[in-house]
Amino acid sequence: MKRVFENYGMLFGIAGIIIAFDQWTKWIVRTNLPLGATWLPDSLEWLSPYARFVHWHNTGAAFGMFQNGSMIFAALAFVVIGAIIYYFPQVEKHDWTLRLAMSMQMGGAGGNLIDRLLREGRVTDFISVGTFPVFNVADASISVGTVILLLGIYLQERAAKKELATLGGSNHPSEATSE
Repeated sequence: MKRVFENYGMLFGIAGIIIAFDQWTKWIVRTNLPLGATWLPDSLEWLSPYARFVHWHNTGAAFGMFQNGSMIFAALAFVVIGAIIYYFPQVEKHDWTLRLAMSMQMGGAGGNLIDRLLREGRVTDFISVGTFPVFNVADASISVGTVILLLGIYLQERAAKKELATLGGSNHPSEATSE
């Protein structure tokens, strides 16, 4: 049991928190805001041209892309979640960016999958910012997880180049001495 927790504790902990928060926020929207309605607290009315809450349904991918593909995206979510569960223990413990990214992406995939399975293929979206498509916590988690993944890859490549330059500098052919 200890080994399972070591391998999957971070993954299921972070993904579970994201799924719970995603489902809770969607529940609040569904129970307090009619479909298509917009809400913003009076104290934040100045934000209304830029941000607001809108109760909306999405049958496509994140941010409203590929509408009416809900069952394809449900199947894809199962594949993504399965792949993450399979590969997560193989990621080195010190590679926290990849582990965090995978956890966030699994949480986002799981949150939207629950909607697809329990709400006839419709995902509840409610965060509206400017002219950007309406999204939810799960979509944001997938997107932020992707940014963290790319940042982690960039940092690893930078560190590897730096290490290679350090190692290569001492073994450079022009620095070799002849005897």
